[in-house]
Amino acid sequence: MKSIETYIVDSFTDQPFKGNPAGVCILNEELSDSEMLSIAKELGLSETAFVAGVNENNEYPIRFFSPVMEIPLCGHATLASSKVLFEKNRQNSISFVNIQNLRLPVECHEEFIKMEFPIYETVPQEAPFELLKALGIEEVNNSVYNAETKILLLEIQSAELLKGLRPDFDKLKKSHKEINGVLVTALSTKVEFDFESRYFWPWSGTNEDPVTGGTHTFLAKYWGKKLNKTKMNSFQCSERTGFMEVELLSKTSMTIKSKAQIVLKGELKI
Repeated sequence: MKSIETYIVDSFTDQPFKGNPAGVCILNEELSDSEMLSIAKELGLSETAFVAGVNENNEYPIRFFSPVMEIPLCGHATLASSKVLFEKNRQNSISFVNIQNLRLPVECHEEFIKMEFPIYETVPQEAPFELLKALGIEEVNNSVYNAETKILLLEIQSAELLKGLRPDFDKLKKSHKEINGVLVTALSTKVEFDFESRYFWPWSGTNEDPVTGGTHTFLAKYWGKKLNKTKMNSFQCSERTGFMEVELLSKTSMTIKSKAQIVLKGELKI
């Protein structure tokens, strides 16, 4: 029987039971893909991270699984894993490497954790009528697509409309066959935030991801161009809510900064 040190961590929040909960499994031995997928299903969270010991480059190999499939890159589970390792090892900086061999440097600044992520581009792509209907959206300001994540981004008129969306997830899933999720975003009316978003992904995970760091790999640049800013505050107006600060460092690199709360530590036996 294998025993795995396991955590549940609420990411992108300063309060327990807010933000986005992620599973974190600290591995002392290898697990098969099917074992990791089974654990992700058992925990039932939007993503679970599996963190191996440091490699020859002093990086922690990390993999992410939703209850449905492997996800190459996940912001909130990276933040959750960082929180666990910083508390376990009393380090101020670490680096992960994901399945795409992408290096993810992370720093701890008191209660805040800052992660470095790549920047991705978007290209225009029309949203199918049936998808908009399933979301409850009558009109969009813009519709673009990111190829790396296979996510469709829709900008709508207001944060009030965004918060009020109540998608029909069965119809949403049937409305498109070639995306992993749809990100809906709007300019924020809150003084402390620049833009807001919600992420729906019944194709590859749960119906709605409460707070999504990975979408900001293209969302930050999208709003940076519109607002003429390199540093912005983002709010995800899901039921649990969550926040982060994003900063565009260069054409290819950005940081995501926020907080996380460990709410459960235990031992998983398989």
